[in-house]
Amino acid sequence: MNKQEFINELRIGLTGLPGSDVEERVGFYSEMIDDRIEEGLSEEAATAEIGPVDKIVKQVLAETPLPKIIKECVTPKRGLKAWEIILLVLGFPLWFPLLIVAISVVFVIYVSIWAVIISLWAVFISLVAGAAAGVVGFVIFLVMGMPANAFAMLGAGVMLAGLSILMFFVCKAASKGAVVLGKKIWLGIKSMFVRK
Repeated sequence: MNKQEFINELRIGLTGLPGSDVEERVGFYSEMIDDRIEEGLSEEAATAEIGPVDKIVKQVLAETPLPKIIKECVTPKRGLKAWEIILLVLGFPLWFPLLIVAISVVFVIYVSIWAVIISLWAVFISLVAGAAAGVVGFVIFLVMGMPANAFAMLGAGVMLAGLSILMFFVCKAASKGAVVLGKKIWLGIKSMFVRK
């Protein structure tokens, strides 16, 4: 793809962002391509080295604050006609509760995911406490002269220590997954406001 095609695709991909941001990004990548051409690369090689336009658009979208995107999306490009205003007002009892429900559902799903993560970490802490109690119980029963009970407590403590190690990795992976999912949800919300 040559420079002009790259810039056109980038401009189309950034449609819906504020005009100043689009021009700033287009200028930045245009200059980047020019720099690579001055270094001796062809236009095609320079654009290929920068990367795919879709990836750049996703990165720009992730970096742009949501209020800025919403403001650009909500700000009318032309004056609303009387019938459009009437429809907005008359439809308010329908579209506003649906909007609140949609926001609430996304919020509840996100909070529920983190509630599960917190529960997993609580199980991990309980397993660690159980392992420590097993070692303490081993010492207490050994001092009291009950070796069978002491070794049973030691066995339980070792088993709980092993489970806590496994649980740590499960909790760590689940936490990372929740953070990644949160970023994807946020990016998805942003992309809904960007006009294609």
